Amino acid sequence: MAALGPPLRTLRGLLRELRHASAGAGRPYRDTPAYRHIMAAFRAHRVTSEKLCRAQQELHFQAATYLCLLRSVREHLALHHEYHGKGERSPDEVAGLVGFRLPQQPGGKG
Repeated sequence: MAALGPPLRTLRGLLRELRHASAGAGRPYRDTPAYRHIMAAFRAHRVTSEKLCRAQQELHFQAATYLCLLRSVREHLALHHEYHGKGERSPDEVAGLVGFRLPQQPGGKG
């Protein structure tokens, strides 16, 4: 199993993805129920000197899993919008998509 990293990094990553997800909603991400739930869960499961929270590892693993899901969905949508079929493309456009340049024909015809 891979290391999870610090819980604060996971929390910041979740809030960053929440900010990306609610960018088009027109209201601040801090006003969403998801933000309130995430913050309440992390506050309820933090370790203090008085108690040892056994559910913290479980919460952290679940939060890291959701972070991976949110990041993957956002990146998938970005790739989908970039490469989704937009109808008929010219050969120059298709070559540019995959990183090639078509050769120029002699006499300036190409």
